[in-house]
Amino acid sequence: MSDTHTLAAGGAAALAPRAYHPAHEPHPENGTSLGFWLYLMSDCLIFAALFATYGVLGRSYAAGPTGKELFDLGLVALNTAFLLLSSITFGFAMLQKQQKNVRGTLTWLAVTGLLGLAFLAVELYEFAHLIHQGATPQRSAFLSAFFTLVGTHGLHVTFGLIWLVTLMLQIRKHGLIPENVRRVNCLSMFWHFLDVVWIGVFTFVYLMGVL
Repeated sequence: MSDTHTLAAGGAAALAPRAYHPAHEPHPENGTSLGFWLYLMSDCLIFAALFATYGVLGRSYAAGPTGKELFDLGLVALNTAFLLLSSITFGFAMLQKQQKNVRGTLTWLAVTGLLGLAFLAVELYEFAHLIHQGATPQRSAFLSAFFTLVGTHGLHVTFGLIWLVTLMLQIRKHGLIPENVRRVNCLSMFWHFLDVVWIGVFTFVYLMGVL
């Protein structure tokens, strides 16, 4: 009789659903970093295509204004300084993060965000000024390629600022937990990537356009 009860109990246990313990499931430690690097590589392809398009269409003025007539190199240089300085201040935030200094990390992230906002403000002013002059994206293939390339970079900076504010709120609430440290590292790669792309824009679009 006891054997019958034992077999019944064993059968019931075999039919019962097994508990799922995600904490014990194998998870690669560098999976997030690898995935983010793959995302950055896909972003590189997008910007490479935009640069190639501008290279082909950058002299198609359609009897309209040229880059030499439109670009204010002093204004663009100021905007470039804002973005490059934001990369330096993000580096200071990374140093504070390594020292587990929550307040210092938040302070330098806030400075980075302000510089990013200044960059976007100048870029929007430039766009509004060009449109006021009649240099709209529909005016020529050159202007279509210009607005697409520079505007796409500006959208990336906008998304980066949204990410930055969200991350600051998470750090303020939970501190520098491993998850937030990983997010700071990913945002740092993204932000420096935008700086590298902008250097290409400044050189290939503005400098060559003026010269």
